[in-house]
Amino acid sequence: MKPFVSAVIVAAGSSSRMGMSISKQLIPLLNKPLISFTIEVFENCEQIDEIIIVCREDIIKEISNIVDLNCYEKVKKIVIGGENRFESVKNGIKVTDKQSTHFAIHDGARPLVLNEDINRVISEAIKLNAATLGYPVVDTIKEVAQNGEILKTVDRNTLRAVATPQVFEKELYLKAMHCAEENGIQVTDDCALIESIGEKVYVTLSSPTNIKITTPSDILYAESILKAREHT
Repeated sequence: MKPFVSAVIVAAGSSSRMGMSISKQLIPLLNKPLISFTIEVFENCEQIDEIIIVCREDIIKEISNIVDLNCYEKVKKIVIGGENRFESVKNGIKVTDKQSTHFAIHDGARPLVLNEDINRVISEAIKLNAATLGYPVVDTIKEVAQNGEILKTVDRNTLRAVATPQVFEKELYLKAMHCAEENGIQVTDDCALIESIGEKVYVTLSSPTNIKITTPSDILYAESILKAREHT
C-alpha cells in the first residue's frame, strides 16, 4: 500500500521574541506572508498527500485567505492550536485523513525548507518509522556549570541541530502521544516524544538554511537566502 503522508504545519506560537504586533506567520518575506512559503513547499512536494495547518484563533481568517488566494489544493483543514506545542500538534493530528500512514510535523516558521529535504526525511521515516531533518553543529560547544565555569568541551562530531519536518509512522506516534498524556510527560520536540517510549529516531541531512524565524534578524537572513535562490 502506498504511504499516505499528512503534513501538520504548526503555526500557533506566540511570536513573543519577534517583538512585533502581528504574528510572525504573517510577516512579509519578499512581499509574501512568511507562512505562504512554508505551505507552498509542502503543496509542491510529491510525497505529501494533505496539509493540515494549526494556527492561533486570531489569525485563522488571514491564513484561510492566504490558502484561498494561492489555491493551495492540499490544505484540507485549518484548526486552532492548543496551550502548548504538544496540544497544537494533537489538534492537527485529530483531523488528518483516516487513510494517513505517516505524520510530517513541521514548524510554520521554517519557510526555507527544501523540497528535496522533505522527500528525503519522509523516505527515511517510511523505512525506519521515525526520522527528522538535522544538520551538523559547526560551533564549538561547551558544557557549562551554573556559575559559568566550563566543565568540558562536547565532541561536536556527534551533535546535530535538529530541524523539521519530523516524520513518524502514524501508530508509533499515536502510541507515544498516548503514553505522554497518561504519564504527564512534557516535551517541546516531537522526536523526544518517540524517545520517551524507548523508540529510535534517525537524523537525515538537512540544508543548514532550514532556519526557524524567531527574531527580526532572522527575517533579513531569510530574505537574503530567498534572493540567492532566485538567481540559482
